Amino acid sequence: MKKFARLKKNLLSPLSAVFAVVSALLLVLAFPDFEVWFLAYIALVPLFYAVEKEKDSALKSFLTGWLFGLVFFFGACWWLTFAPITYAALPAPLVYFFMFCAAGIVGVFPGIFAALLSVVLKRFGDYGILSAPFLWTFVEFLRMWLTGNNWNALGYSQAFNPLILSFGSYGGVLLVGFICAAVNAYYTVPAIWKTKNSGWFVIIPLGVLLTAFLLQKPVSMRKDDARSAAVVAVQPNVPMSGLTIEKYQKLLGRHIELAENELKKLPAENRPPTTVVFPESPMIFQYGRDPELQDYLRDFAVRNNVSVLFNSAEVNAQKRVLNSAVMIDARGKKIAQYDKIHLVPFGEYIPFPEPLASQMPAFVGSFEFGDEYDLLPFGAATGGVMICFESHFGELSREYARRGADVLVEMTNDGYLGDTPVLRQHLANSVFRAVETNRPLVRVTNVGITAYIDERGRVSDAADVYAEAARVWTISKSDGAQTIYVRYGDWFAWACSIVSLISVGLSYLKRRADKA
Repeated sequence: MKKFARLKKNLLSPLSAVFAVVSALLLVLAFPDFEVWFLAYIALVPLFYAVEKEKDSALKSFLTGWLFGLVFFFGACWWLTFAPITYAALPAPLVYFFMFCAAGIVGVFPGIFAALLSVVLKRFGDYGILSAPFLWTFVEFLRMWLTGNNWNALGYSQAFNPLILSFGSYGGVLLVGFICAAVNAYYTVPAIWKTKNSGWFVIIPLGVLLTAFLLQKPVSMRKDDARSAAVVAVQPNVPMSGLTIEKYQKLLGRHIELAENELKKLPAENRPPTTVVFPESPMIFQYGRDPELQDYLRDFAVRNNVSVLFNSAEVNAQKRVLNSAVMIDARGKKIAQYDKIHLVPFGEYIPFPEPLASQMPAFVGSFEFGDEYDLLPFGAATGGVMICFESHFGELSREYARRGADVLVEMTNDGYLGDTPVLRQHLANSVFRAVETNRPLVRVTNVGITAYIDERGRVSDAADVYAEAARVWTISKSDGAQTIYVRYGDWFAWACSIVSLISVGLSYLKRRADKA
């Protein structure tokens, strides 16, 4: 009975559980496909309030945050179940159970946030809520470091809110998330602001958005007004299964047809240097080991006087397979290759040591990590390539910009995940990479969303999903200006981490002083 009583004492109160669930559901609505972005500024209020009510118990506060994380990550990332159910034919109940477990594991991070916040609130009272945005940023940064993934971090909810995006060029997506968390904290404990005028509850957050708008960063100036190069983006809509040799050849021909139809729209004379870009797709070109493909692409490049950039499974000197982006010039000669640096865990490699890793096949294949930040030529400009999942990593696009990239090029295939929120969520990542680096991003996908993203994160000329499409865009050389984020990286996240650790440390020191 004593053990039962102790267990019951440590259980989360029903009211706190309700607040955690409501908070999570509100935040889910802020992300694609719902995209009610303004909810991100109030979604965390129920969670903060519940933690404040449970602040006397770090365990209860942790459970509050964990429940929030479980519901949020399950609700925002349920699309992860699509591939194993559709292509691996696993039973849906089993897959959703695994998804529930995965959401529960990632939910530990909001749990850590809530536990730390409770410690500060208990020691400093209502003023402890001021630590919430710092702690939130610290824990999101911690999630990125420990898991290599920060998908749907709070700031990504603002990818399609033009008022706040510019802050990404100063401190990345985590700075934008900090602003969202700060507004939530402001609404949680209004007594901190020492005012009875409820009008301030609207004026101050609107002031933040207005300030962000007024501080819009200048777009990187181009060195000349003339077009430096043209890019033809091909969205072939290759199916994810049933790919026979006959279908492969037909689809390859369709790649060429779509590209040549767009090339006809360019001027016959004085045409700028042009690159045709094919996306990552299930066709899995093997350029280095396929002489027929080499001849086919060479003929296409020479006939149309274009360079071609495409995804290919290449082999290195150690006979290890690389997920690569290969470029051939207008003579059909291979001139550049980028090997994917950030591979997808369990999709392209198994994140376990040998011999365990070799006993667990990856969903797509087992690839070797690339390690070079190669820049590819696009006329007078240079571009850095991101293959699919890599658009999630700010440090990759940042490194490209530091090395002089004038444009970012993303080659993506999200087809395995169906017509689900992942398409827009992945696009949100790309938006921030453009804003953080002040470089345009050319997004070329298999099933969508192919689009051009300018330096301010504005998405244009987007193709419909799960449909064939092709686009022509022009790019030019930039003036080389670098944003604060490009120059200093995650400086803001590190600053929040320091403030968080000091806040928690002072809380424990104060507790010891009180006991003494």
